[in-house]
Amino acid sequence: MKILFTGDSITDCGRFKDQPASLGQGYALMAAGELSFRYPSEAFTFVNTGLSGHKITDLLARWRRDCINHKPDIVSILIGINDVLREFLRDDGVSAIRFEELYNIILEETISSLPGVKIILCEPFILDTEALATNYNHPIQELQIRQQAVKRLAQKHGCIFIPLQAAFDSALKTAPATFWVPDGIHPSPAGHNLIAREWAKAVSLLHSK
Repeated sequence: MKILFTGDSITDCGRFKDQPASLGQGYALMAAGELSFRYPSEAFTFVNTGLSGHKITDLLARWRRDCINHKPDIVSILIGINDVLREFLRDDGVSAIRFEELYNIILEETISSLPGVKIILCEPFILDTEALATNYNHPIQELQIRQQAVKRLAQKHGCIFIPLQAAFDSALKTAPATFWVPDGIHPSPAGHNLIAREWAKAVSLLHSK
């Protein structure tokens, strides 16, 4: 079974681009380890095509090369934070309407090109930290609109939806935001582990069906 992770820097997380087997140092590596541990008799192959700084427009432009051509059995996508942040930084973000339109195109192409593929949509997330307020002027409401879009698309296309925002919000009961996501955007090792556990939980349910 081939499982492909893709998205932005949170998925990329320092992977070696010239080494196909490199999963980076974040949740993709941790999730692969957790799933392999749970199912040692399963022949898993893991691929990571996340690229730092990418938006939904970038993902669409490279979708055939970085997803379809790999012919994965499971596709896991985490995208959306840069569509908001790039607007605050460079005035080249992606509007909420366009974000949903392009994401829908990606999902339609995937389902059409890869019959029987299972798709996991990870909810983009954000935590309110001092660094976030200083650098981005609190783009939380804008991200919430994209979060709702991802959930709608998951329902529309029968994808697994992983509510990462709720998972991180719940984690705030045990440690402050900076412990999980120091700058409000990029997870710490603990934050990546949280994502990996939520991901493995969802895929284990899928695997058992």
